[in-house]
Amino acid sequence: MKTASVLYVAVLALAAPVFAQSRDDPHAGHDMSGGTDSETKPPANEPPPAPPADHAADRLYPRAEMDAARDQLRREHGGSRVGMLLLNLAEYQVRRQRDGYRWDGEGWFGGDINRAVVKSEGAGTVGDGVDDAELQLVYSRAVSPYFDLQGGVRYDFEPNPSRTYGTIGFEGLASYWFEVEGALFLSERADVLARLEGYYDQPITQRLIAQQRVELNFAAQDVRENEIGSGLSDVELGLRLRYEIRREFGPYLGVSWLRKVGDTAKFARRDGERVSSTSSVLGMRIWF
Repeated sequence: MKTASVLYVAVLALAAPVFAQSRDDPHAGHDMSGGTDSETKPPANEPPPAPPADHAADRLYPRAEMDAARDQLRREHGGSRVGMLLLNLAEYQVRRQRDGYRWDGEGWFGGDINRAVVKSEGAGTVGDGVDDAELQLVYSRAVSPYFDLQGGVRYDFEPNPSRTYGTIGFEGLASYWFEVEGALFLSERADVLARLEGYYDQPITQRLIAQQRVELNFAAQDVRENEIGSGLSDVELGLRLRYEIRREFGPYLGVSWLRKVGDTAKFARRDGERVSSTSSVLGMRIWF
């Protein structure tokens, strides 16, 4: 017993200087040779290391079969070719005078970086047929995680005379979840048009969504054949309340307001047409 007490006191006596140093010296236990972590870490802008080439499974299975399996794995984790069809607007419009209808949608096929995209939108009046209709075929290239740069052609079936345009634009998801899209169009007759549009889906419940929408159209010059004036030609604002029975299918109702401005409004008044209209809308949004 006496021997154990002597050993306990000896251990405390030897450990006391070490404990005192670690308490009083903030650098105790640290390497003071002058080296830093930054000397052993690569700079932040260095390229990532090359992927490993010595796969352990190649020692047990044929190399060609394992290469095919790894290609399949990459396709299943982001490298596959997929497609989507979205009909964002498909609606009947109730107006003070003659009712109308409107559609706006797109479909695409490709991967995460490169895609082929088809877009279409238009409107018409019940009894008078289609007032305006267009079809776009564009190549879409991802230039950031949230935005694509697009280029291709646009063809207007209506109004007459029809036009063919070369187009370049962008499409993506802006901050705060705003879906935005813009494009510049150049026709075979050197007419220059532009469009900027966007919408925002505001969830009210898990299935009830309020969509606010705006579209602005511009022209660099008067296009008298199609009754389009230079500058800002028309503005469309909309508010639609959608109930998603399924995520892929949601009927909606709401209101849409269209106003022609500038020289476009002058052309409309000259022809006895209204320069603004408000519509109650009933439609559905579909994607698959």
